[in-house]
Amino acid sequence: MFTDARSKRVIFVAHCLLNQNSISDGTADYPGANEEILQILLKAKVGIVQMPCPELCCLGLDRGNVLGAESPVVVENTRIRKAMQEPSVSAQLSVLTEFVMRQIFEYHKHGFEVIGIVGINRSPCCGVNTTSDDNRELEGQGVFITKLKAALTDANLEIPVIGVKAEANAAMRVEALL
Repeated sequence: MFTDARSKRVIFVAHCLLNQNSISDGTADYPGANEEILQILLKAKVGIVQMPCPELCCLGLDRGNVLGAESPVVVENTRIRKAMQEPSVSAQLSVLTEFVMRQIFEYHKHGFEVIGIVGINRSPCCGVNTTSDDNRELEGQGVFITKLKAALTDANLEIPVIGVKAEANAAMRVEALL
């Protein structure tokens, strides 16, 4: 099965790496996608699995605050983080985590290599090394990555999870996974 031209290698990426239009107002670094990282992934011939944007799915495009861009990024991100931790929203976040895990299980079941997961540092949801809380960027994980890493641990899956930002070494960090 699956003996065609596919590489049988996939990488899961935060939604906003491929679609900056999904992120909170005032935080986009690119008009569309992070082209540098996208080019590296295309050149490596890996399948790119775009994870759902938890904030967009749970809070909407305006994140529940049409004036969000008027606040400093870390202040608005802290508000978003708190909203994502509300019980009803957290339940939706669990559904999104299960959705990603089902895809990972399916790839594993058929012998595909899941190379890694790429999150976005400073994000209240997808931060890996840093997140926003207490109106500042600090070490720690976003609420989605925390749930996803816990699910990976529960499933005894060791998949590298890295965080990037719009920075000079972001592409190199992704390239190191490949």
